[in-house]
Amino acid sequence: MKQGIYDILKGKFLVSNDAFNNWRFILFCTVLAIIMIGSSHSAERKVHEIARLNDEVRELRSEFVDMRSNLMRLKMESTISRRMAGRGIKPSEVPPTKIVIKEKE
Repeated sequence: MKQGIYDILKGKFLVSNDAFNNWRFILFCTVLAIIMIGSSHSAERKVHEIARLNDEVRELRSEFVDMRSNLMRLKMESTISRRMAGRGIKPSEVPPTKIVIKEKE
């Protein structure tokens, strides 16, 4: 048992007669580790992109709500009549009447 641990620590498994199989396995593990690191970086990049896009969506949604409230305020009759008073246009005091046309049969 003790001799096996010393052989591993000295690296004899890399230079022995069946070292080719060991090197293939080490190369395989290295390639897997590189692929795993690359996919981890890719996943983290996507997580950061999703977080950035969520922040942008929240910002755009709040801007939309602000603009919609401004539009509702501008569409109010009091705001329109106040703006048109400068041009001499004022709201009608007589309500509109509905015209109904009956067709002859």
